[in-house]
Order: sequence, then structure tokens, then C-alpha cells
Amino acid sequence: MIKTLRILTNTFHTAVLTASLCGCMKWDYEISEEFNEPAPGLFIINEGNFQYGNASLSFYNPANEEILNEVFIKANGFKLGDVAQSMTIHDNTGWIVVNNSHVIFAIDCNTFKEKGRIIDLTSPRYIHFVNDTKAYVTQLWDNRIFIIDPRSYSITGYIEVPDMTMETGSTEQMVQQGKYVYVTCWSYQNRILKIDTETDKIEGTLEVGRQPRSITTDSHGKLWVMTDGGLEGSPYGSEEPRLLRIDPERLAIERTWKFDQYAEPRELQTNGTGDRLYWIDDDVWSMSVDSGELPERPIIESRGTIYYGLTVSPDTGDIYVADAIDYQQLGTIYRYNMHGELQSHFSTGVNPGAFAWKTSRD
Repeated sequence: MIKTLRILTNTFHTAVLTASLCGCMKWDYEISEEFNEPAPGLFIINEGNFQYGNASLSFYNPANEEILNEVFIKANGFKLGDVAQSMTIHDNTGWIVVNNSHVIFAIDCNTFKEKGRIIDLTSPRYIHFVNDTKAYVTQLWDNRIFIIDPRSYSITGYIEVPDMTMETGSTEQMVQQGKYVYVTCWSYQNRILKIDTETDKIEGTLEVGRQPRSITTDSHGKLWVMTDGGLEGSPYGSEEPRLLRIDPERLAIERTWKFDQYAEPRELQTNGTGDRLYWIDDDVWSMSVDSGELPERPIIESRGTIYYGLTVSPDTGDIYVADAIDYQQLGTIYRYNMHGELQSHFSTGVNPGAFAWKTSRD
């Protein structure tokens, strides 16, 4: 159900792209509040509904189990926008990617106040910081990765992906090993890219299967990629989803695990020590990075809910699972310990789908 819904949403996104790019999100300023939350915690990015402009931001303090909802609009006096996709924290600044509003907001992680914004983006998905002066932004329906100067909130260049058109172009998640950034090419694509961050050039590509979306690294320095296999009946075709372990230096596949054709694995994560993998496939699953086989039983059962997002605390190993419920009402976050035992739960915004950890090091 989730797989079908998400891909159909992106198909609809194509039809409205031209119209939506011609307009812009209107931010109506209202009265703002003051916050000061220096403690480490978890930002929850609530996607909202497409074209409803009801995306929101929540902040959870695990130490006192306090949840603050709608912190962006309360701190800034205007709504976050339409479809909040992801958030990255760099040097105590949170960068919130708002997909259908074509904007990335930079906020102070303690006060939640806006510090600046990057505009004129196509359909941004994720932002990755190469260093303090350069970041990459991936895009949906664009064959370019945008190069950003975060100091001036400006676009300084582009990395064009070969053999990718604007109509089917999609770059997604990014991870970095040394001077190289590895990027998944997702919708209607089948590759990952290896980018030299010193030259901003694509040094290599690797075919991994239909629609690679998630990518992460483990404690051995290996890349792990999860494909969704595409949608049955799509003109691009479909196949069994896959989990792959990749040697980043050689850009070569070391091992491939194939899921059942009806599986919908997504949201691939590692724990703080990088020795375990986690993902959603109806339930929540986990396996050691040294395992030779996929797990037989989930670590957390779904109980008929719609698990929509996943993260693992880098410090405690606690597992946080977002439940979209029915994609319309306020979502719920379930907090489990590393053994899969429920500890607590709390409500957030509509469609909580992504997370960002503010640690004591930020």
C-alpha cells in the first residue's frame, strides 16, 4: 500500500510540476514565540499532505520525554510549507528540505528561528554537507545535483548526471566516504553515483537494481543500498527489491540479498556503532552487518499500523518508528529499546516521515 501510494504520488507530481514551479509558497507571517532548547534531542519532520501546505516540525527531548509540536510556525510565525522531505544538522544549524515548496530553511537548532533560506530549487530531496562552505542538494524530476554555498544560501553550480533526463531525473540519498560522496538515483533509475567532492565530477556509476533509494555506511566502511524494485505495472518495469553491500573504493557489489516480490523494504538505517542494519517492511527488521542471511522474524511487529519513518538513536540504540495511521490525522512515534520492547509513544504532526538527531556534539 505504501509503495503504491508513494510512487503514484510522484507520478502525480510530474503532472503538476510545471504549474507548481510557476508559483511559489506564500508565507503569511503571524505572532511568533521564543524557544531555547539547548538539550540534545530528536527533530521529527512531518511531511504533511501534498498541496495542503501542512508540513510541520516537532522536537522531542528523550531525557524528559517532552514533545514540542509545530515548533517552526510557533518560532517563526509562518508555516513550514508543502511536503517537508528531510532535515540535516550541520554546526547546530538545521537544514529543512521542503520538497514541493522548492525551498530549504536553515534554522537555529536551539531557538528554531530561521537563519536563512535557499530558494529556486526544482524539487529538493536531501542536503549533504561536504564541508562548511559547500553542500550538495539532490532533486526529484531534475537531472542535476545542485551545489550550494551555505554561507550565502546560494546556488553556485550543478552536477549533471549523464543519461538522465529532466522528466525522469531523480537523485536521492547521499553518504560520504573520504572525499567521495555516493548518491542513489531513485525514481525510474537504477544506479548509484560516485562524486569527487574536490572536482564536483562524477567519477563512476554502478547499476544496483531498479529504484535504489536508501543508502548508508557501516562500521567496516562498506556501503549498503536498498532498492524498492519499482512498481508493478510501471512503464519502467519492476523486480524483486534488493539489499546490497558495496565496496566503495572499487565501486563493486560484494553481496546481494533479494526480497520477496511483494516485499516493500525501505528506510534503511544503521545504529550508532554501524554494526546493525534496520529497515521497514510492514514490520521493523534488523540484522548484523556481518550476517549472511536476511532475518526470519522482525524485531518490531507493525500490529496493523502504517510504519512510515524510522531512526535509531546514535547514543542509546533506541528505535523510533513513525506511524502515519491513515495519512490524514496526526501521526504517532513509538519509541522502543534496542531489544524491540516498547518504552513510550507520543503524537506529532501529519505523516511523520523523517528525523534528525541533535547531539551534544552539534
